[in-house]
Order: sequence, then C-alpha cells, then structure tokens
Amino acid sequence: MSNEIAPALCELGNSQSLPLPTRIAFIGNYLPRQCGIATFTTDLCTAIAQEFGEERLFAIPVNDPGGDYQYPERVRLELEQEDVSSYERGADFLNFNGNDLVCLQHEYGIFGGPAGSHILALLRKLRMPIVTTLHTVLREPNPDQMANLREIARISDRIVVMSQHAVDLLEEIYDVPASKIDLIPHGVPDLPFNDPNYFKDRFNVEGQSVLLTFGLLSPNKGIENVLRALPAILRENADVVYIISGATHPHVRRSEGEAYRTGLTELASSLGVSEHVIFDNRFVSNEELMEHVGAADIYITPYRQEAQVVSGTLAIAFGAGKAIISTPYWHAKELLADERGIIVPFDDPASIAESVNILLANDALRHQMRKRAYLYSRGTTWKMTAQAYMATFQRARSERMSRPRPAPRDAETIALDRLPFLNTSHLFAMTDDTGILQHAIYSLPNNSEGYTTDDNARALIVANALNASPLSSSVEYETLSCRYMAFLWLAFRHDTGRFRNFLSYGRTWLEETGSEDSHGRALWAIGTVLGTSSHVGLRGAAGRMFQAAAASSLTFSSPRAWAFSVLGMQAYLDWFPGDRLIQGWRNVLANRLLSIFDQTRGNNWYWFEKHLSYSNARLPQALLLAGWKSSNRRMVEAGTESLRWLLAEQHRESDSVFVPVGSMGFAAGSKKERFDQQPVEACATVSACMTAHQISGEQSWLDEAGVAFRWFLGENDLQVPLYDAATGGCRDGLHPDRVNENQGAESTLSFLMALLELRGLELSNETQQLSEMSASL
Repeated sequence: MSNEIAPALCELGNSQSLPLPTRIAFIGNYLPRQCGIATFTTDLCTAIAQEFGEERLFAIPVNDPGGDYQYPERVRLELEQEDVSSYERGADFLNFNGNDLVCLQHEYGIFGGPAGSHILALLRKLRMPIVTTLHTVLREPNPDQMANLREIARISDRIVVMSQHAVDLLEEIYDVPASKIDLIPHGVPDLPFNDPNYFKDRFNVEGQSVLLTFGLLSPNKGIENVLRALPAILRENADVVYIISGATHPHVRRSEGEAYRTGLTELASSLGVSEHVIFDNRFVSNEELMEHVGAADIYITPYRQEAQVVSGTLAIAFGAGKAIISTPYWHAKELLADERGIIVPFDDPASIAESVNILLANDALRHQMRKRAYLYSRGTTWKMTAQAYMATFQRARSERMSRPRPAPRDAETIALDRLPFLNTSHLFAMTDDTGILQHAIYSLPNNSEGYTTDDNARALIVANALNASPLSSSVEYETLSCRYMAFLWLAFRHDTGRFRNFLSYGRTWLEETGSEDSHGRALWAIGTVLGTSSHVGLRGAAGRMFQAAAASSLTFSSPRAWAFSVLGMQAYLDWFPGDRLIQGWRNVLANRLLSIFDQTRGNNWYWFEKHLSYSNARLPQALLLAGWKSSNRRMVEAGTESLRWLLAEQHRESDSVFVPVGSMGFAAGSKKERFDQQPVEACATVSACMTAHQISGEQSWLDEAGVAFRWFLGENDLQVPLYDAATGGCRDGLHPDRVNENQGAESTLSFLMALLELRGLELSNETQQLSEMSASL
C-alpha cells in the first residue's frame, strides 16, 4: 500500500478491540437515482454489507422534486428534498429506531434550502454519532455554503474526505480540526489488471485504440475539448475511437434538455470526426461500466474547473489500471502525481492530442503508467474502503463514549433546584395482581419479561417508605406493600432457605434457586418491613421469612449480597436491637467486607474488589452502617475512605456532574467504562451519602447526594432528564448518544427510593425548623 494511502486506513488497526456498530443509517442519494452520490452511497453500503453483514445497515435517500424511484429493500425511509418537515421526521425515525450511528453523504445540491441547509434540521435533532463524508469542499464558498459546512462539521463526530487537498481546505478555510478528519480515498472495484482488447468486441471496436470518458454529462465536463483534439489525434492514429458513456445529468436535462449532447454531436460532425465518436446515452449498471472501463486504452477527464476534490469516475478508471489524461482539477493532480497519469492544461485540445499520441506511440510508457496507477490503488478497493469506514464508525462511537455531548433538547425540562413532586403513577402501572413487572417498552409494562424477586424486593422497600411518609399517606400504598410481600413469600423456598428470582408472566418459576444478590435484596426488604412497618400482617410474614432466610447469607461469596444482607439485618436490628444472633451475623458479613477492602486497597485503588461493577455504593454504605451501629471505628473509616474514592471516580473531570460507572464496569488499571449509566448507581450513591451524613453530620455528604440525585433530573453527560415527570417513571439509563427510553422497574424504583430519602430529610429539616421557631416564641 502506498505511503500516501496508508494513513487513511491506519485507524483500522487501532479499532479492532472496539465493538462494531450494530445499526448504521446511510443518508444520501441512492440508486436508481442517477447521480454520482447515489452511485457512491450504493457502492459503499454494498461493500459494508458484504464485509460486515447486510443486517447492519439501511439507507435513507433524498428524492428530488418530481423524483419517483423504485428503491431496493435496503432503503427504509425517503426524504423529500424541498420539504424540511421530512428531514425533521427523518430525525425522529432515526432516534426512535435504536440506530448506533448515521453516515451522511454530503453534497450541497442534493438537500433543500439555501446551500442544502435543510439537512441541518435532521442533524441537529439526532442523538447518535454522525460521520459525514464531504463530496465537495470549496475554496471560495459563499456565505451560506460556509455556514452550512461549518455547522455540519461541528455537529458531526467525524468528517471523511477523499483527498489530502480536501483535508487542507477544511483546516485552512473552514477551521475544522485535523483530529476530526479522516482521509479515506474513493473506493474502487477490485478488478484484475486486464488487457483492454479483452472487452473491445462488446463495443464493436476490435483492433482500435479506445479513448473513454464516462459519467453524467454536463457542460463543465469539457468533452468538447477532446472532440477538438481528435483531428490531430487521428492524423497520427487513424484507428482511434472516442467513447462518451453516460446520460445527461438529470438536473441539466430538466433545465436545458439535451442541448449539451446535441452541441457535442454537432461539433463532432463539423470537425469531421463523427465516425470516430460513440455516444452511449445511458446511465449504465456497474457491470456495464466495468466493461466500458475495461475496453479503454486511455481514460480522459477533461473537466473545465479545478474546484473538484473528488471524482468518482477518475477513481474507478485509476483503480482499473488505466492510462489517464486529465486536466488539473484538485483530485486529479493528487491522484496522478509521480507519473501515475498525465496532466494537461484546462481547455487545451492541443495538449490533449499531444498526450494521447505520445501514449499510443509508446506502449512501454503507457503500460508503466497503468501499472503504477494499479498498484497505488490496491489500498482503495471497496473491501478496504468498507474496513476503513467501519474503523471510523468505531472511532466516532468510542469518542462519543469518552466525550459525550448534550443530547438535543426536547420540550421536557425539570427544575434542578428543588425536588420533584411525588408521582407514583408508573409504579401502579407496572404492578399487577402478582407483583411489579420487570421491564417496560417505553412506559408500557412488558408482560413477556415477567417478574423478579430483585424488583419486588426494591418495590417493597419503596412501598414501605411510601406508607411511612406523611407526604404520601394512602391505603393504596399499603395494598402495594402486601402485594410485593406476597410475591416474596411465593419466591421463598422454606425447604432450602433460599429465594427464587425469575418468574414468567405465566406464573412459572424459571429457576430453582435465585442469585445470591437477589436473596440479599429480599432480606433487605423484609428487614426494612420489620424495622419500620406497623402493619401486623406484613410484619408477621416478614418475621417468618427473615428468620428462615437470614442464615443463608452467611454461605454467600458475593460482596453485594453481603452488603444487601447487612442493610436488611441492620433495619431489623433497629427494631430488635437486642437480637444477639442477628447482631453476630451482621458483624460476620460486615467484617468480610472490611477484610476484602483491606486486602485489595492500595495503589490509588481504594475498593473492595479489583473491579467496579454495579450497585457499587451499597458496599461502603453497609460498612458505614454496621460500623456505626456496632461502634467499630475501623469499619466507619474504611466505609468513609471507600465512599470518598468512589465519589471521586464518579465525577466528571471538569466539574461536579455525577458520572456513574458504566454497566460494563472496569477493572483496576483499565480504562473506565463510562456507559451505559444506570439509575441504580445514582440511587445507591444517594443512599450511601445520606448514611455518611447521618453518621458524621458533614454537609458535604448531603451536597454529594444532591449531585447524584440531579443526575436523574438532567444534570448528566447528555443534559437530559431520566425522570419522566408525566408518567412518574424513570428511563433505564444513559447511552453515549441518547437516553434509553424504556421505563423499567429497577430504574423507576431507584428514582423513587432516592426521592423518598431526600424528601424524608427535607421533611425532617422542616419539622426541626418549626420546633425551633415554636421554642423561640
């Protein structure tokens, strides 16, 4: 591979460890629309589908006014060029269909509005990474062109261009940083290095020297200059035939009809060369195009202006190993340097004739030029281009994960300076006569996913808090508590002392024994009921289960199961402080947490394990609580140290925004996984900080609890709320580019749990202030 081309593909090797995007939308014209962008988009999609799978992509073309195209199945949605609302609807379609990335093919003329500005209505609303390929980069743009391209570059995560000259223009004229630009040359078919005579019989030109120009015809193509060169060429090479392959550009045909083609035929006639010119007035298929190119001895691009940073027809001829003569437009000068072709001045038929005659008279020179072009182009075959684009897509997603940007603002806004009103509508919507359902589709319960002990335990803690709060007194919450307790009773196996976890919607248990963590959460929930509820029936059921289930926690190996169990045992001990058996079990589990912390901490890693995963703050919270209640100073110190370290890990580098550890976690010494961010982490952090404040009385812990809670309200990486004030539900998490719109049980219960804790503190402070006021009167 050439040194010039190798940098275009260098990111591929650096991206092998990054996950591939699973759904990519390509926006740009698409075949059978007749234009170069349509051909490029179609070829790129086909190459990526062949290399990475058809299921990974789909296309969204732009229809020109009056256009009616029979697109293939790969096309999912069509945009109407002059209808800005279709661009806005396109953005909604992409946002709601779970796409990982959008790849835009940009050319000013294919989008509606001044200089194609309608496309901005779509791009500004997108929540996923955007990679834009620029097919035109102007040195002297008008104000609209300048503004639009700069805005597209700002919105896009990566910019792809096909020539170094385009890179230079972006940096110098449009102020696009070099770090944002990827150079990926125009893809070419992987053709063999063939003898042109193999294809000539298909055009009835056997034994003749074939000159070729192909592509959509328009006046700026300069074909008339080749016709004017033909008399001088024919004087030395009487067997030459010039094939002009391609239909008139649809835009030219609509405005001017076939005037340009007619003028060319008339010019050929007046020059006496008509018998040596073949007009193939068709938009040919890729297969036919390869035959046209294959038959050419010399390919000519006689364009009349230099401001062209890429020519697809030039790239295809170059990749086929053709001897090429071209005028000095930007792409040609770059591609044909180092004797890979011949450059002639603009509008200079004499130079064209001289160059053709030199090449036809010197087979060795012509074949050396062909070979240099062919070898240089091997790194730009469509297979290699597809790999380079996928590497750019991976890089765009990785950069978005490490440096997320605010998502587009919707109408929904939530005040950050006060706690939201309590809304339990979604809690009731997710609960049926069995318990709370595990998952939701947006805000609709997803019955097919069934129930879990994990979520019903969380729901019991929340319902119990609702019953205890004077802000939410309602017999309905008592009914919820009974329903969730009944689920736990059903889940518990008295013969084994363990809880099952997963229950299908058809009321069939999907396992004989649930996870240690689900058992710990259930013990936490029933301990909370025993510690705070006044409901006789709930307390009776909870007491029987607690005594039968608590001992199993001593056999667990999961630190989180230990922590949940400690929280449950301590809640129980708040009501029955003299139970020495449960005190002992609590101390055993808390000492295990302290022991693994002391064994693991060090080298700037102050944690219980060699990795962070989920519900992290529950570990220091359990240690703090157990140490406080058992007067174990070392436990309180270790809990404080580990929680402070965790908070530092969960802050954005530049400010105090809460950034919970992503759902994939991370190990000591490895890169921190920032996404997907889960509500359960914010909830656990709020609770742990509240516990630390309760023990120490330090205001800083309340401040940290507030930072974590505001993550729910929109003070996060994407600056969008996860809490849905309309439904009372909480969305399932933050992706690098968007919010997970599903409002499942875990997320909603995490929000409610955190809100109720802060509401309880707020109410306690108000009560204290009233007491102080009364005492002063």
